Amino acid sequence: MKTRIAIACLAAGFLFPANTITAAPKSKTVTPAPKETPPPPAQPNPNADLAYGAYQRGCYLFAFREATQRAEKQRDPQAMTLLGEMYAGGIGIRRDEQKALNWYRQASELGDSSAMVALGFLYLRGQSVEPDRKKAAEQFAAAAERGNPAAAYNLALLYLEGQVFPQDFTLAAKWLRAAAEQDIPDAQQALATLYSEGKGVTKNPAEAARWLARASALRHPASMTEYALALFNGKGIAKDENAAARWFRLAALYGNPIAQNRLAILLAEGLGGLPKSPVEGLAWHLYARAKGASNLAVDELFAKTPDSERAAAEKIVIAWETGGPLPPPLTGRGPDWHLNAPDIAYIPCKDAQ
Repeated sequence: MKTRIAIACLAAGFLFPANTITAAPKSKTVTPAPKETPPPPAQPNPNADLAYGAYQRGCYLFAFREATQRAEKQRDPQAMTLLGEMYAGGIGIRRDEQKALNWYRQASELGDSSAMVALGFLYLRGQSVEPDRKKAAEQFAAAAERGNPAAAYNLALLYLEGQVFPQDFTLAAKWLRAAAEQDIPDAQQALATLYSEGKGVTKNPAEAARWLARASALRHPASMTEYALALFNGKGIAKDENAAARWFRLAALYGNPIAQNRLAILLAEGLGGLPKSPVEGLAWHLYARAKGASNLAVDELFAKTPDSERAAAEKIVIAWETGGPLPPPLTGRGPDWHLNAPDIAYIPCKDAQ
């Protein structure tokens, strides 16, 4: 029987970065995994020099010419990977999946981990090649051994899945940690679940909470929601309902339906330091339900809401959906009432710093 961690990770799917060319890891201040916001897109390797710089500035034809020269004359694997990326995405040139495959293969053979990851994804999806999970796993394993975090995360998923390899939670934890330490928030959330359940590692709720906190600080909505639950229940961390409410609200703003329903409950009952606001709470619940996140317990909570309040909540949801003006707050909460609008979730993360 599959465990929750395997199901959760595989439901989220493998990590397909928008751009498979990874920069060298940099040390940085860490900060913790709605279902499932992927990690930040990988970036082309700065060692591609002029080609990389031109690519970053949007000078794609120059980047293509420079990368082609470096690839053909110097056998530069990073330039080959950049060419593969440009052909794969049709970036500045006509899309050609076969040429992308060829460049990725050459770069992979020369040891470029980003090309290995890209090639692994092609085998995994059966794009330009016959689907072959075993070959995908070989590419991920080779790249993971070279320190590539996306490869480590996907390799961990294969160990959790138990199809290419025998299911092995210990090895899954090893590779999840390798990715988590390089701030891949999906890996941080998955590793937290292993610590919470004692799969592949010694059960440790405090360590689970620590990884959730780290992913939450990276604005990973699912982790923010789980971290809020840990805070609210005092699981692995000191109980703090007010802090939990703030994380639920932030995760709700980032679009997590579980957080939206939890926030609805807190607002309806005035918990977590929030003013009691059944209308606003119902609006959050209706918004989550409209996105397909039904919750019978929350339905029952609001089942006896007066028609006037339900109509007011529905108007708020319509305003959120259409970008129209919000109805006046029935609770008199003041001018910051509108900051609960869900579309703030799509504003760059600086709004949540």
